[in-house]
Amino acid sequence: MALSAGMAQAQNVAVTPLGSHDGEFCKFDRAMLLVDPDGTRILYDAGRTVAGADDPRLGDVDAVLVSHMHGDHVGDRHISAVNAGTCDSPDVSVVDLPNTNSVNIALAKEAAIVTGSEMPKFFAGKLKALGGDPKKSQLVRFGASRKVGGVTITTVPAVHSNGISGDMIGGDLGHMLEHAGLTAYAGPPTGYVLTFSNGLVVYLSGDTGVTAEQKVVVGDQYGAELAVINIGDTFTTGPTEAAYVINDLIRPAAVIPSHANEVATEGGKPIAGTKTDAFMKAVTVPTFLPLSGKTMEFDGDGACKTGC
Repeated sequence: MALSAGMAQAQNVAVTPLGSHDGEFCKFDRAMLLVDPDGTRILYDAGRTVAGADDPRLGDVDAVLVSHMHGDHVGDRHISAVNAGTCDSPDVSVVDLPNTNSVNIALAKEAAIVTGSEMPKFFAGKLKALGGDPKKSQLVRFGASRKVGGVTITTVPAVHSNGISGDMIGGDLGHMLEHAGLTAYAGPPTGYVLTFSNGLVVYLSGDTGVTAEQKVVVGDQYGAELAVINIGDTFTTGPTEAAYVINDLIRPAAVIPSHANEVATEGGKPIAGTKTDAFMKAVTVPTFLPLSGKTMEFDGDGACKTGC
């Protein structure tokens, strides 16, 4: 029996970018909300463009993922409201230190924080200090997995740095670290591989350069069909390097660029000469822009079915 349109959509994974300005791909945009067909809701790298736990775009959240501890990913501050400021200079005047935006969201939503490396203990301490449940901070290291609802989560290596700033620690220790120009050890940064209940495998790169694991683990072992890859250059793979990862190492069915560190679109269309434009021209698989607030739905093979 053929599936109705509603039943078919229910088998898709919904991906909604949560950027600073509706319908655009802007300078600080990293955050994404991924929803499994069973309703499990995963927030990835809330950063600065989720307007706190009261952001009306969030709804319920079952798990918060943090690739690493830099402020633009964990959220040292956040936008005062969606569309506040400009695409190039969003109004990120709301300070979240020392708690971080990710912790505040997880606390308010009673969500798990699922991370690798040495990050879980740090997040557990934050949750406990704020009256939350430290057991909500959950570990998953390379080569292992943890299930949240219908979503199986594992971390994969990323090549980047991952220090905790003194401002996130607070107190005398935090002040001493800031004064000395040092950060606290948080273990290596990570990316994530998520396997959804419809069979879709999604790679979330986090901040990284090119790694052998992108082929051996993400591509060969897990067979990622949808990749979300950071392309901003200098701090991560640039557009050319990221295109090499997609075309030659992972070879997914589709890709979403992220972390471009630029005003990438105008009226929802890529701006000529941007890093985003260069990446889209270099990749050989369908590319979908992370336009804030626009939900895309992917089937188990990585094909975009709606919102494309």
